[in-house]
Amino acid sequence: MRIKPFKGIRPPKEYVLKVNSRPYDVLNSDEARAEAAGNPMSLYHIIKPEINFEPGTDEHDPKVYASAREHFDLFRKNGWLVQDQKENYYVYAQTMGNRTQYGLVVAAWMEDYMAGRIKKHELTRRDKEEDRMKHVRVNDANVEPVFFAYKHVDELDQIIAKYTAKAPEYDFVAEIDGFGHTFWVIDDENDIARITELVAQVPAMYIADGHHRSAAAALVGNERKQQNPNHTGNEEYNYFLAVCFPDNQLNIIDYNRVVKDLNGLSEVEFLKALEEDFVVEKKGADIYKPCALHNFSLYLAGEWYSLTAKAGRYNDQDPIGVLDVTISSNLILDKILGIKDLRSDKRIDFVGGIRGLGELKRRVDSGEMKVALALYPVTMQQIIDIADSGNIMPPKTTWFEPKLRSGLVIHELV
Repeated sequence: MRIKPFKGIRPPKEYVLKVNSRPYDVLNSDEARAEAAGNPMSLYHIIKPEINFEPGTDEHDPKVYASAREHFDLFRKNGWLVQDQKENYYVYAQTMGNRTQYGLVVAAWMEDYMAGRIKKHELTRRDKEEDRMKHVRVNDANVEPVFFAYKHVDELDQIIAKYTAKAPEYDFVAEIDGFGHTFWVIDDENDIARITELVAQVPAMYIADGHHRSAAAALVGNERKQQNPNHTGNEEYNYFLAVCFPDNQLNIIDYNRVVKDLNGLSEVEFLKALEEDFVVEKKGADIYKPCALHNFSLYLAGEWYSLTAKAGRYNDQDPIGVLDVTISSNLILDKILGIKDLRSDKRIDFVGGIRGLGELKRRVDSGEMKVALALYPVTMQQIIDIADSGNIMPPKTTWFEPKLRSGLVIHELV
């Protein structure tokens, strides 16, 4: 893998709490407008620039993208974002509860994405790619990072630990979720050179979160390459912003389902239908959490059930077929409930495990939904196996937490 250090554009220490934000795609326009209220330094003015206009303004209007650039320039003019004088790597640590994960912030080579060495496990939609491409083009920058995983390297861990033992550049807890975010600058030339050498020996990076941002960044870099008759391969546009975490530090959370109806079945008929492919055990009113792969939690009519897939109902040799999201989609959602397309069917919704199984209970008890299904989370190794085999995961399979904060560092393409 080819990476390089870069001259990060980032807030001075005294402004980081005002500037940093959640990623653009985890909240809607109204939520971003509310979070940015009274704060002209909020990065939402750049990454959710529709908030700079009246509510209801089309976020894809050309004037909205232009506003992103106007605010990016304003932030730099006002000193809310300042570019480092030399090329550095950075360390970004996230703390959730008693667990901390340490990411290396780099400029990743777009040719590695185009050649498939930066591997994906989800499909991307062209309209979402195009939206992010417009954002990258107008700003001449990757304002938000993508989230990579890689098979851990002991020496890289040691170099990172050397910096995390020092006083950080930023260290704060985000009010909205209570997660800790800490940031250091790697500025020693020998360490920078060694990091570049070590990552060059890593055979692949895996996109954990940010498939559309990765695609958009690489495609814009390729555009610039095609447009430049004097292209050398060393230009900054050949690279895009990524935070790379070792696989052994990452935690994937369950991604659960709620369904509006039982497809014409009574509750008794539905439970009976489940018995063909699952061992069904009634657990009572207390929340039941899946305890292992191929074990599911079902909430229906005030009761929790354990569902364990019977032997022979899935293929352990198939990296997709063995996934619990595939088993539940095939044997429950499709076979019994008649839900064929998770992306488009309006009868189903998805709930990230960060919200807890109590959220599933709430949505069923409220009458909004009829039944809830909780899944055991996929493993990082399953994601790597699927990406290495060239397969794509079913939709709504992975939920990584914590999410990367935006606005800690920005990569400029010029």
